[in-house]
Amino acid sequence: MAKPTVFHIPVCPFCQRLEILLELKGRRDEVDFHVVDITQPRPQWLLDKTRGTTALPVLETSDGRILKESLVILQYLEDVHVEPPVAQRDPYRRAVEGMLVRMEGDFTTQGYRFLMNQDPDRRAALEQAMLEQYGRLGDFLAEHAPAGPFLFEAFGWAEVVFTPMFMRFWFLEYYEGFALPDAPRFGRVREWVDACLAHPSTQQVGKEQIVKLYYDYAKGAGNGALLPGRSRSSFAFEPDWRSRPWPPSDKYEHSATDQELGL
Repeated sequence: MAKPTVFHIPVCPFCQRLEILLELKGRRDEVDFHVVDITQPRPQWLLDKTRGTTALPVLETSDGRILKESLVILQYLEDVHVEPPVAQRDPYRRAVEGMLVRMEGDFTTQGYRFLMNQDPDRRAALEQAMLEQYGRLGDFLAEHAPAGPFLFEAFGWAEVVFTPMFMRFWFLEYYEGFALPDAPRFGRVREWVDACLAHPSTQQVGKEQIVKLYYDYAKGAGNGALLPGRSRSSFAFEPDWRSRPWPPSDKYEHSATDQELGL
């Protein structure tokens, strides 16, 4: 029987969630991952499978059925590969886990809004809004998991959902100079973030790759869109990101050329 296939972008946080879950279950080799180049129009064969939608990841089951949305696919994989469980099985603990996961949407939206901002006069307000998002996570953890470092005894469902975002927000550190203050409110969430980033199941991507590929996002162009004066996206597969120079970190005063980016 054919393996299930995930159509994905290697550096996409929503796709990485699936890889982390499968690593935790020891099932990574049981799913094929097919890379899609987002700097090009989606191929017609893929659009036929997805009924015209372009968002990734998409999972095609071994019998040809299509599933969309990363959290939906995560739950499907959790249900298909029951052991070892990643999500909590106790109803109350699962509910607590669910409450934390519900906070991820606003957290992620704020991080990308901050990154893609092009108005330096808005930067301070966006930074404060980002700190408030981290503060809310810290407050939740202080109430439900004060001993840490994870929500429960081990890296689990909430960590699978959030860790790819913690990794992507390295771009805030690089392009915005963002860092959590050394203040009591942020101590618990910093402990959580650090433990998530260090977990062996989460090492599919690194800071250098994220910073280099997300340069165009930092200049306000997402999903493979081209910036004025540029002929190639920072998300292009070639040249390989490892051979490119680090992008300029000053996103407000300078727009790098293809040549400066090693493209």
